[in-house]
Amino acid sequence: MAVGRYDSRRAAVVADANAIGTTYLRAQTLREPVRTRSLDLLVRYTDTSIALSHSIPGSAAAKAEIAEGARLQRSLWRLAGEALAGSPQDSAPRLYVETLNEMIDLQTVRVSALNNRVPTAVLVIEIVGAAIGLGLLALYLAILSRGVITVVLAAAFVSVLLLITFALDRPTRGLVTVPDTPLVALRASMELPPAARAP
Repeated sequence: MAVGRYDSRRAAVVADANAIGTTYLRAQTLREPVRTRSLDLLVRYTDTSIALSHSIPGSAAAKAEIAEGARLQRSLWRLAGEALAGSPQDSAPRLYVETLNEMIDLQTVRVSALNNRVPTAVLVIEIVGAAIGLGLLALYLAILSRGVITVVLAAAFVSVLLLITFALDRPTRGLVTVPDTPLVALRASMELPPAARAP
């Protein structure tokens, strides 16, 4: 369960970065002043997405980043409406609105993936089951008057497995974290001048 959730979080980061990147490229084809304002908002939106990668899900910091992202989404959507109203015959605003909508949807998917944790009951059962299993193994080997090293090795192995499970279930803490490399690379690319000129 933890591995599946970890993989979905990684996929959500990649999809989010791709959607923001496509939206950023298509925003370059809009007419001024909507173009510049949208590009600036998309840079700030990318910053909030990166910050969300480092926030503990459900924490005050994560909620603040989600709220800021939602505020930026509303501003971007308002500007998209202005672009459509200003150029109703152009295809660029319609294509931009399409990818902007996808970007907004994928942010929801990403937030849901971050909050999708292995149920606490499952983790408790896993710990209790491991403890009982190791206890029975220790008792059996104690009756035979041998195997202390076996119990210690089994306990270490089970402990490592439990540690990895807990690490995979915590996307921003522990030994295994969800990488934000696609978002960081996208943000770095936004430092370059826009590839397309304003129409």
